[in-house]
Amino acid sequence: MAAGGARFAPRARWDRDFFLLVVGLIWLGILMGFVPEIVSHVRMHKPAFPLVVHIHAAAFVGWLVLLTVQVALIRGGRADIHRKLGVFGAALAATMVVLGLATSVIVDRLHYGTPDGDAPFLAIQIADLLNFGVLVAAAIVWRKTSSAHKRLILLATIFIANAGFSRWWGDSITKLAGSGVWQDWTAFFLSDPLLIALIGTYDLLTRRRLHPAFVAGSVFGLTVEIIAVWAYVSPWWKIEAIRLLGL
Repeated sequence: MAAGGARFAPRARWDRDFFLLVVGLIWLGILMGFVPEIVSHVRMHKPAFPLVVHIHAAAFVGWLVLLTVQVALIRGGRADIHRKLGVFGAALAATMVVLGLATSVIVDRLHYGTPDGDAPFLAIQIADLLNFGVLVAAAIVWRKTSSAHKRLILLATIFIANAGFSRWWGDSITKLAGSGVWQDWTAFFLSDPLLIALIGTYDLLTRRRLHPAFVAGSVFGLTVEIIAVWAYVSPWWKIEAIRLLGL
């Protein structure tokens, strides 16, 4: 994934506020998606979540907190501290991929045979983790090219934040549009193209061009999602997912 973009301006006048706005929108999706679900879980006195779910949640919230701090540090001109925290961020990202996969398997197995069970959903979970891991790795490779690095990190976060957005509006989309490859893709992943379009529009307005790393990362991530949804609705994947879950 080439950083490219020799003529791509590394900074624009409104960057300080725009990238903080994108992070704020990501926080909004996470809070609107997960907080009502947690409150409902407690009010209905449902069984406690497995320990791995709490660890997984702490790690992912920690990532969002770290991202917010990192954006604020760059906004405040403290790139030196930003770079030092980046080492911790790389380790946290690797941990999140492992935790995410372990949590997906444990929760999917726990819900199997219940109204909440959906073994094929493993494809969606794997897609999110694959996108996150690959894009963070690319961001680390291009860490010395700030324009590529920041966009790849934002893309990586966007491609896991859909878990919050889909909980927020996914059911409404499904009720309205029904089920199918494109309907399910919209229910699961609509936030991704919207946020990608927001960043792309901003870059076109401020730079008159899109960064090659941003384009490549977006195409990669959206392609992975389409393949995942195709698998999700395919009968063969249900059999394979059950096998992978050890059920």
